[in-house]
Amino acid sequence: MTQDEQALLARFARTTESMVSSEEFQDLLRSGRQLRIKYGVDVTAPFLHIGHAVNLWMIRQLQDLGHKAVFLIGDFTTRIGDPTGRNKLRPVLSREEIADNMQRFLEQARMVLRFDDPRLLEIRYNSEWYDALSAQELLQLLAQVTHARLIGRDMFQERIRQGLDIHMHELIYPVLQGYDSVMLHSDLTIIGSDQLFNEMLGRFYQERQGQRPQVIITTRITPGIDGKAKQSKSLGNYIGLGHSPRDKFGRAMSIPDELILPYLEVYTDVSTEELRELAAQVAIEPMRCKLRLAYELVCRYHGEAVAEQEQQWFLETFSTRRTPDEMPVLTIEAGEYNALAVLQRFFAGSKSNRELRRLFTQGAVSLNGETLWVPEQPVSALNGAVFRVGKRTWFRVEEC
Repeated sequence: MTQDEQALLARFARTTESMVSSEEFQDLLRSGRQLRIKYGVDVTAPFLHIGHAVNLWMIRQLQDLGHKAVFLIGDFTTRIGDPTGRNKLRPVLSREEIADNMQRFLEQARMVLRFDDPRLLEIRYNSEWYDALSAQELLQLLAQVTHARLIGRDMFQERIRQGLDIHMHELIYPVLQGYDSVMLHSDLTIIGSDQLFNEMLGRFYQERQGQRPQVIITTRITPGIDGKAKQSKSLGNYIGLGHSPRDKFGRAMSIPDELILPYLEVYTDVSTEELRELAAQVAIEPMRCKLRLAYELVCRYHGEAVAEQEQQWFLETFSTRRTPDEMPVLTIEAGEYNALAVLQRFFAGSKSNRELRRLFTQGAVSLNGETLWVPEQPVSALNGAVFRVGKRTWFRVEEC
């Protein structure tokens, strides 16, 4: 095994939860051939956060050693809906919605993976084989796995306990995801632990088809920025790849102190030696360590120059508690508005009404320095007025 491959194993240890199996993975690295790394996604929503990106960064490191990322768009299985983590049926998306989500998903993945070299990236769609699959072929596929094995999945057992329905197309979803590995000749897949059942079926079907079974690496999951549940768009406790550098920096600065080291280890490239130094400092100087985390996180996705700018902006704004000189401008027609209506125009659908109302009840909305508690509070004479929303968002209103 080369020195680079040994370094890869050490780097992977920081973000790996489990591996099936480590011996097989080392055998693959020693084989000297280009590996095919399956990264499969359904595009139910065009949303990636830094937790999702852990897998992408591991794949990127393999690309840098000359291996190929096989980016599988589950355009067929998206129409079914992965039941993982769900206690009810997923809504069915139209082909147009799937196509739109797919493009937005790829745009975010480009922030990590090497899309520029066709030798290192292959984009596939599982409609290639499932659109052409006959009823007889599907039955042959299903005949290889038992009902007991499928129904034993923890989420299905939970639905049974709750007296909730399990639809047949949901029950066979793991079969389809597993069979994708056969069609792609996958050597390796890097996933969240919630996908382990499905990918173990991939190993099962590969062995039945005479292929070498794929290695499965599951990655560490950290709490969201609130220190509680894992990162989720619905909870708002995440750092998204689509967030601006300023939002990434600010959200990283909002995490509880006990998450500083796990976030540095999992979400940045800070060296192991530096992590040891920071571990000794975090209890004494948590703010300085948190600034380092925010800087490294922004640097990873946007470069050093941008990270330095955002750190300077944060320090000037929050250390001196002054309103920033530069801020977005919302242009509206002169007239009477309530506070909620102004925020709705500024966020333009990126935050739901429920999220915006919650900000008011939390005292997180102010107008010219005065806290607004009531969403329907009338506001007037808005030309030049400055709104602050949460800890990091300001905007100025200009009337036309």
